[in-house]
Amino acid sequence: MFERLSEERIEREAPLAARMRPRTLDEFIGQEHIVGPGRLLRRAIQADQLSSLIFYGPPGSGKTTLARIIANTTRAHFITINAVLAGVSDIRDAIRVAQERRGMYNQRTILFVDEVHRFNKAQQDALLPHVENGTIILIGATTENPYFEVIKPLVSRSRVFELKPLSPDELRRVAMQALNDPERGYGRMAVRVDEDALEHLINVANGDARALLNALELAVETTPPGADGVIHVDLGVAEESIQRRAVLYDRDGDVHFDTISAFIKSLRGSDPDAALYWMARMLYAGEDPRFILRRMLIFAGEDVGMADPHAIQVVAACAQAFDYVGLPEGRFHLALACLYLATAPKSNSAFALWDAISTVEQEREGEVPLHLKDASRDAEGLGHGAGYLYPHAYRDHWVAQQYLPDNLVGRVFYQPTEQGYEKLIREQVARRREAHLAAMLEDDLAMIASRVAHETAHRTGERRVDVWLQRTLSNVGEHLAALRDRVITAAAIERHSLVLDLNGGTGLLTWEALRRTPAGGVWVLAADERTAQALRQQAYHLDEMGRPVILCGTLNDSPTLIDREWERQAASGETRTNEKVRFDVIVGRNVFAQLVDKVSGARIIAALLASGGRVSLAETVPRRGQRLYQLLSPAELGEALYQRLVAAEEAIYSDSENTSLCWDASDLVDAFRAAGFAEVQVEMETYHIQQQIHDALLARWFGDQGRNGRPTYAQRLRRGLSSEEVERIRTLFQQLRGQTVEWRTCVAYLVARLPHP
Repeated sequence: MFERLSEERIEREAPLAARMRPRTLDEFIGQEHIVGPGRLLRRAIQADQLSSLIFYGPPGSGKTTLARIIANTTRAHFITINAVLAGVSDIRDAIRVAQERRGMYNQRTILFVDEVHRFNKAQQDALLPHVENGTIILIGATTENPYFEVIKPLVSRSRVFELKPLSPDELRRVAMQALNDPERGYGRMAVRVDEDALEHLINVANGDARALLNALELAVETTPPGADGVIHVDLGVAEESIQRRAVLYDRDGDVHFDTISAFIKSLRGSDPDAALYWMARMLYAGEDPRFILRRMLIFAGEDVGMADPHAIQVVAACAQAFDYVGLPEGRFHLALACLYLATAPKSNSAFALWDAISTVEQEREGEVPLHLKDASRDAEGLGHGAGYLYPHAYRDHWVAQQYLPDNLVGRVFYQPTEQGYEKLIREQVARRREAHLAAMLEDDLAMIASRVAHETAHRTGERRVDVWLQRTLSNVGEHLAALRDRVITAAAIERHSLVLDLNGGTGLLTWEALRRTPAGGVWVLAADERTAQALRQQAYHLDEMGRPVILCGTLNDSPTLIDREWERQAASGETRTNEKVRFDVIVGRNVFAQLVDKVSGARIIAALLASGGRVSLAETVPRRGQRLYQLLSPAELGEALYQRLVAAEEAIYSDSENTSLCWDASDLVDAFRAAGFAEVQVEMETYHIQQQIHDALLARWFGDQGRNGRPTYAQRLRRGLSSEEVERIRTLFQQLRGQTVEWRTCVAYLVARLPHP
């Protein structure tokens, strides 16, 4: 009884930030990218199917809170330890309890380790076997990058979720929640916080909910009520409650490396404003200015280099001046070096040295050419130095001769850019290289040409067929890989993104999206049950919570299918939600090809996207693609019939009723703009792949039944040609059976974005 009363008193007297800690996902504010509707973590919590997790993020972002929510919702036994205070004995006690719970009650145990990065390697190793055999499910929380601070075996067995600082709107919701809550906050008290005071608290809290609540608590608790009994928190009180912005920065931590990385990348991107900002962040947090100067000296050689050879001199002079002057006036020299580098032309051609080193490591050592050897010792006996041409004895102090070893003649390491000073020497370097190469290879050109012709002449018979077949297979694979990479790259998928693949097919886009969203989620729409089943079989080897959500239906069906699936997932958990699943990114391949009403399709996509969401599609445009008549020649058909074939086939692509073939990329742009997308860009790309003419392809062109009940190529031709003429054309195409031809495919790559509210 006394223990319970003591706990209640401690809870009442706890700081506001502790009292206001959310107890359920519905109370949790922020981190929508990992706990929003349809996200992997939310689904796992609702289904009580957690695997080991690591929450990584800045203070006050909700790491411990999420662990507490899991403790409130899970049916597993929950143990909490803090790595700052705990040792190996505490780990052993937790393992013993977990083993007893599993043996006696068949109950899982979740072990939450706060500040898990504070465990040393031995302590982390002590957890590993029990995480691996399932005795415990580990949930770690850390402000440091787990990929550096947590041992790799633990990281590899855990899902890492990165939490982000709360936005100003989210911090406002946190503050209002505390002011209005009658039990845990100040809802029973008469408190008035001026708008400018609240804005100051939110601004200086810098995304940290705990800092905001601590400042609000200090402001309310230390301000006496006025004559009207109201505690009035004005701007002056707010400024006294939180006087200096908290900047998360640790000289040995992840934020240190992230910030210096942002600084260097801003210099490289020639953005002086961003570079000054990131440098100011580092100086404000107490970074050593000499560290920043050292990085700028490296940058002057690595990223400016020969484009402006004076950059290294300027930065070195600024570093020397800083040593003379010191702070605070030395900031002028830091700024000067920063601005010079940010505005200088850029060239990374100095990496040529790394290419040369790689060549030395990987290739056999080439002997120094005789004419380049030292002539001071062995000229007479061994002929060292004989034949060397002294450049200063020639016009422009240059002469063409061999300088590389014989096995590396013609190898290029240094590639001058077209930036700054380097542009001036680019042509000169190229011309001299050509002269060097011509001098070395003049006598060998005939031999090389002869060898190439000889090899080409012997590519006949079965060997030639094999080569063409290999080329066909690899060429198509390269085309699809290039298409996949372009769509996914343009989609700008982040690790926490919720992605929808609108046309699963073979999973070309699905599996790549899944690899890029380890803390997000992928939903995929399959056109038919056969395709959906194939995708499910491919996903079977993945753990249950890491599998894509596979739906079966058309684009028009997708809103209903997605809502129904989300309702099913929410109902299976311990909480229900009225929120809709909205995706950060939608990708697809040939989604619109057979769609009659493309505007309606674009509007469906817009309705499925979250505010500011992106769509990236690859759509094959038949109207701009290969024509079959181009595989034949007028000599085979006769000029008159060939021209009639051309006219008949072109008519197929100009028939307005043929919605699957007569559309163009501009129709996609119009459709997405009509659907409300603010940014719509389309780029056309033409690919030439090697296509083998096989029986299935011929049957598709000249058979009696086309795909999905559509007319075949032959049936469309009969609208302008007689049956006898079509049969003659079919006979010529049958003669191409087994041959491989160059096939032109035109793909429209569309990228669009919804506006933010």
